[in-house]
Amino acid sequence: MRAFLRLLWYILTSPLRIIAWFARSIITGFKTFFIEEPVDTPLGDTVQKAVENPADLLIHLAALRGHLLRSALALIIVAGVVFTYSPQLLDWLAQPIGGVAELQAIEVTEPIGVVMRITLITAFAVSLPYISFELLLFAAPGLSRRSRFYGLFAIPLVALFFLGGMAFTYFYILPQALPFLLGFMDIPTLVRPSSYVTFSTGLMFWIGISFEFPLVSYVLSAMGILPANLLRRQWRIAIVLLSVVAAAITPTIDPINMLIVWIPLVLLYFLSVGTASLAEKQRLARQARG
Repeated sequence: MRAFLRLLWYILTSPLRIIAWFARSIITGFKTFFIEEPVDTPLGDTVQKAVENPADLLIHLAALRGHLLRSALALIIVAGVVFTYSPQLLDWLAQPIGGVAELQAIEVTEPIGVVMRITLITAFAVSLPYISFELLLFAAPGLSRRSRFYGLFAIPLVALFFLGGMAFTYFYILPQALPFLLGFMDIPTLVRPSSYVTFSTGLMFWIGISFEFPLVSYVLSAMGILPANLLRRQWRIAIVLLSVVAAAITPTIDPINMLIVWIPLVLLYFLSVGTASLAEKQRLARQARG
């Protein structure tokens, strides 16, 4: 009986323990973030130390596991909230083709899969600032305090740029691509929810990720990790690679819609060169002042 009561108490109090663990982890992360200053160790010495003491890597992997676990927990909580708004989200996503009435499911489980995909990608967009914060906390022990603050101020912009890329896809790319896809060769098309949602959300996700390029280049250059001159020298290779990326994520096979995706990617790359140069000049000016 005593064991049963102990188990019941353990189950009933488990939410409180999870919240306490979550809060304790955040407090510990904040202390590390604002107080500790890393020892400047050459990269070669760091690699040699890791080779000689592989157990040290396990400590970092354990820390990474904690950050990923908290990120996943936050994503699940947000997804639970977003799930209640899934009908409105599906109706909004289907507006470029005329609304939900234009979608016709064939398989029995198709609507469930569609709702789950919309819920997860929306939850990811909403929880992206927190996920970025957890990744920053993981990297914080190896960054200077100034670099940590750069990363901290960049977190709201991460979400803003990602949402901007998704909005660009929804309001500009989809209206251009869908008429071509649905009217190709005048063949009547039955739009399935799984096909349309997978196509539209996948495109929105990858374009949203692409919009992070200028911000990431600025932060990495401000930290001294990414030289701006490297981006300037390799622009030809970058254009070729961006052409491949645009061809991979373009929803159609015609060059017009590929250009619709490729041109923003190229502009984002050169904007990344500019933001990296700006951050590098600011960092060198601070170093000159001492």
